[in-house]
This record gives sequence, C-alpha cells and structure tokens, in this order.
Amino acid sequence: MIQLKIIIITGLSGSGKSTAIAAYEDAGFYCVDNMPVALLPKFLEMPIGNATEISGLAFVMDLREKGFVSTYTSVFESLRQKGYDFEILFLEADENVLLQRYSLTRRHHPLSEGKSLIDSIRAEKKQLEGLKKAAKNVINTSRYNEHKLKSVIFDIEQKTKQMELMTINVQSFGYKYGVPLDADLLIDVRFLINPYFVPELQELDGESARIKKYILGHGETKTFLHKYLSLLDYLIPLYENEGKAYLTIAVGCTGGRHRSVTIARVIFEHIYKKDKRVKIIHRDIGR
Repeated sequence: MIQLKIIIITGLSGSGKSTAIAAYEDAGFYCVDNMPVALLPKFLEMPIGNATEISGLAFVMDLREKGFVSTYTSVFESLRQKGYDFEILFLEADENVLLQRYSLTRRHHPLSEGKSLIDSIRAEKKQLEGLKKAAKNVINTSRYNEHKLKSVIFDIEQKTKQMELMTINVQSFGYKYGVPLDADLLIDVRFLINPYFVPELQELDGESARIKKYILGHGETKTFLHKYLSLLDYLIPLYENEGKAYLTIAVGCTGGRHRSVTIARVIFEHIYKKDKRVKIIHRDIGR
C-alpha cells in the first residue's frame, strides 16, 4: 500500500475536518475519521480490496485521541523510514469563528474538562503548534462555508494529482411516468416537434436515425440546443467547483420514447466531447 497517496487531516476542533474528509471521500479516497495514530502503521499493512480503484487514503487525527500529541511524531517518522509518503493538511479558524461554531453545534471541546471554551481553544492551538509547522498545507476556514472548503481542497489536490471527476448522468424520461426524483437539472422538451403524430415514425424511438433527423432538422430544435448547451457549458464547471460528486440532467417529453431520447443523446455527446465523466440512460424508452 506504500504507493498510495496518504493524507493526514488534522487541526483545531471546529475547523472543518469532517467537511475535508467528505471532500476526499467524494474524490475516491478511502477515508477513516478519528484514526488512532498508533494503529496507522498496522492499518497501512492491511490489504484493501480493489486498491487500484482508490485515489489514496485520508485519515482524520486530532486531540479526540488522548495520546495523539505525544505519539504522532515517532509514528510519522517511523512511516517515513519505511518509505511511506504522506502529507499533512492542517485546518484552523479564528477564535471568534470557533466560538460561534461551538455555540451553534453545542458540542463539547475535547479539552474542555475544567476549562472555559476559549481556554480550551487556546490550549489546543498550543499543543498542535508543532503539527501545524510540519503541515504541507494550512487552511484557515474562517470565511469558508462547506462548499467553499471542499472547493479549496479540490484545488490543492489537483496541483499534484487529478481528483475523481464529477459524474454527470443524462437521463431521458416520460412525464406520464413521473419525474426522476434525483434530477438536479430538469428540462421539459414537450414544446419540440413530436414524431409520435407521424404514422411511419410512431413505432421508432429517439435513437433511430429517422427520428433524430426529424427532430434535429427542425429550426426550433436547433435554436433550443444552441441555447441549452451553452447554459450547460456555463453551469457544469460551477458544479464541479462546488465539489459536487454527481450531477443528473433529466430530459422529459410526454412518453419518454422520442424527443427526450434524441435530445438526451445530443446532450450526452456534447458533454462527452469535453472529456467529462458522463453516462446516459433512457428510463422509459421501452414503455
């Protein structure tokens, strides 16, 4: 497992470590929260199924483990001597922000026993000073919401290795059978010319060459596709920057057999040419 990239996520309580590990999980990393540092060497010796499909390993380690500060230096040095290459990501936030976050969550600080909250925060900062200095990346999350923090982590990771791409699902459907519940973007194409009313086309589906020629040759369809594909070109990078793992684009017509199928195929091919991870499904084409 030495060849896998290893990220140690640590830092101040309330600084966003749960969001950080969620970002790495979305990126295809095998993630463990609150990993005891003493167990890390044993864990790294264990085989992980389908390791070739894993982008790397990410572990959250912090003062929730009582012996963390006194143990991590020797463990990390031992791993480096064995050939393991890992990076430390340290998260912090301003005192007033941490105080506000704790007031909202009503959680106990790991060093709160016998101390006020502000004293606990300051004690934690002091204990983790050495770890902060050893970190490759330090992020102050004071002005970041969950989506922004994920985006920042994605940007850091992409400097050295391309993280797992957002999966885009293009789905055609028929309104008569219900709207897909997982749709992020939904477009109704029932305004387009309908092959159903042409007897010789009625039994074909939207993947047939004759249906495609009939629908795509119409001026209204050309205008619509020009505008909608331009909109998708604008929106998709924004969803990627938000750290979204999946984006479902649903295209609906009356029965889900003709217009939605043809338009979904055009959308799929347009996105595919831009080297995105994209899939297509025609939910109701056989009904």
